[in-house]
Amino acid sequence: MPRSVQPTSAAGADGQSTPAESGHFPASLLYAAAKLYYNEDATQADVAGQLGTSRATVSRLLAEAKRRGIVRIEVVPPAELGSGDIADELARALSLDRVILSHPLPNPGPGRTAVDVMGGVLAPAVGRALAAAGLLPGDVLLVSSGRTVYEVAQHELVDLPGVLVAPTVGGTDQPEEWYQTNEITRLVANRVNGRPNYLFAPALPGADLHPSLTNDPSIQRVLHLWPRARCALMGVGAPPLMRSDIPQFVPTGSSSLRSAIGDVCSRFYDRAGEPVEFNGSDRLIAVELGVLRHVPVSIAVAIGKDKVESIVAGARGGYFNQLITDPATATAILKTTEST
Repeated sequence: MPRSVQPTSAAGADGQSTPAESGHFPASLLYAAAKLYYNEDATQADVAGQLGTSRATVSRLLAEAKRRGIVRIEVVPPAELGSGDIADELARALSLDRVILSHPLPNPGPGRTAVDVMGGVLAPAVGRALAAAGLLPGDVLLVSSGRTVYEVAQHELVDLPGVLVAPTVGGTDQPEEWYQTNEITRLVANRVNGRPNYLFAPALPGADLHPSLTNDPSIQRVLHLWPRARCALMGVGAPPLMRSDIPQFVPTGSSSLRSAIGDVCSRFYDRAGEPVEFNGSDRLIAVELGVLRHVPVSIAVAIGKDKVESIVAGARGGYFNQLITDPATATAILKTTEST
């Protein structure tokens, strides 16, 4: 079988070596040796015989051909060392129970963005993760707000009849659909044939309103579902001060948020995975990070280079134990973890 290396011609138009390619051996001799050895599968002894030189010289010819770029080696992983191995390696690197890789994001086409096709690419992987969670009727599935979860909820997931679906954070007055937590809850509940539980409270109520809201029976009913959760599905937010799209209740001018590298369920954390508070965050109606650490199956779904550090820190904090992402993001995360 020919070796997986391509010798490239180093001679000029007249067949002679160019000045930039001058070295101990003529480029034409390097090319001839490389072509025989790599393309025609000749042994070094065969090459030596055909070129009228010694085997030791052939070895030096081949080494020089590599050094001068006449031979370019490409290492291509076999099909069986594909996404499954990357997923396993990433799970080990982040100390997660499981990583599921989606198909690569396709070219979105004219008039569309990567976000527009994201949901359809990620939804099958989310469906597999939810199916493997073993949820039974009456089990609680928490869902976060955010663009990624919203886009995933536009597609088929898995049948989980009788599962209680609840939001992880209160609502906002922003017009974008992906900030409407009750709407996302409804969408996911419809996709899994579950029972939606709505949270009729703002994410960050004022100091006077907060006590009455948290004491309201209809709101308490949802808050009491959080520590009972069997599974959580959440997006991962990029560093808050680098985002152009962020909930209005987040005080981006707060100095404490300078250390925040990401968030899950509107709860921020730093590079070490430690919680980051901000002025008024004690009134935030959102599931606590400590609660997420105890959810048996907590699934983060996130893609994009801007999410890499946020994903790494969130895994470090233990806020999710499974990750769904695409191959490009997985590769970027591995490069980050290898360099630290």
